[in-house]
Amino acid sequence: MTRKDFGKVAVLMGGPSAERAVSLKSGNAVLAALKRRGVDAHGIDADKSSLRQLEDGIFERVFIALHGRWGEDGVIQGALEVLDIPYTGSGLLGSALAMDKLRSKYLWSASGIPAPDYVAIDSAADLGKVAALLGLPVFVKPASEGSSLGISKVRTENELKPAWEMAAKYDDQVIVERFIDGAELTCAILGDRTLPLIRIETDREFYDYEAKYILDTTRYICPCGLPAGQEREIQNLARRAFDALGCSGWGRVDFMLDKAGRAYVLEVNTVPGMTDHSLVPKAAKQAGMDFDELVLQILETSFYGKSNEGRHVSR
Repeated sequence: MTRKDFGKVAVLMGGPSAERAVSLKSGNAVLAALKRRGVDAHGIDADKSSLRQLEDGIFERVFIALHGRWGEDGVIQGALEVLDIPYTGSGLLGSALAMDKLRSKYLWSASGIPAPDYVAIDSAADLGKVAALLGLPVFVKPASEGSSLGISKVRTENELKPAWEMAAKYDDQVIVERFIDGAELTCAILGDRTLPLIRIETDREFYDYEAKYILDTTRYICPCGLPAGQEREIQNLARRAFDALGCSGWGRVDFMLDKAGRAYVLEVNTVPGMTDHSLVPKAAKQAGMDFDELVLQILETSFYGKSNEGRHVSR
C-alpha cells in the first residue's frame, strides 16, 4: 500500500478529556511519522468545530489519536459514520464497550474470560460491603476513564471513602476490584496479529499516570520472560477479550498474573498511547517494526470493514 492510497488524512488529537495532554503527544508523534512517510496528513485538535473541519477539508480518512472521552467511547466513531469517513481502530460498539469497565466485565464473565472479582459502587453507602466481598487491598476505579486517572490502591477500610470520592470525580459509576498480587502484562493487537507481551515493573504503588507518562524509572521487559507456551496462552486470551467486546483494528489488552501464573484481564484500550513512553510501539519494535511502519499499519485499519457495525471500507 502506498501513501497515495490513504489520500488526505486527519489526525484527531487533544480534545476535552482528562487525557488531553497525552493525546496531544500521541497525535503529534503519529502526525510526524505519517509526514515522514509522505502521507498527506494534517493534525486537528478536536473540539466542537472538528466535524465541520473534516467535512470542509474533504478528508478521506481519520487516524484517531484521541484518548478517553470522545475518542475511545464511541462518540467520534459514531460521528465519522454519519460523515461516511473511514477511521482507524474499533467501531462505535467496540469502542463504547471497551471504555466501560463494568460492561466489559459483564461480557467477559458471559464469555468465560477471567477478570478480577469486583463490586459496583453507586454511593458511599455501598462501601461497607467491599471488604467482606473482596478483602483488602483493592483498587477503586472510575468505570469509564483511562490512563489510570482516578484510580487508587486501598489497603484499609478507612481509605475506601476518599478513594471512592476521587474516582467519582471522573465518573458517576465506580468499581472496586480485587487486588491481584503478581506481574502486570500487556498485549498489543494489530490487525490479526498479537504482538509480544510486555512485563511492566514500577517502584510506585502501581502503574499509575506518573509511572506511565512522566517517570523514566518504569521498566518495560520485552521479551517478557514467560515460557513460550504461557505467552501464547495469554496472547490468545487477549484476542478473546478483544473480540468479546466487538473490538477491531488495533488496541491493547492489559493483564495481571497471580502468584500461580493465572492471567486476569483488566481492560482493553482501543486507542492506546503512541508516545515515547507507550507500550504498543515497544511491542512493535520487539516484533521488528519501527514506529513509522507501525503508524502506517494502524492507518491501514481504516480500510477494515465491520458489517455488524456499519463500517465502510472506503469512501
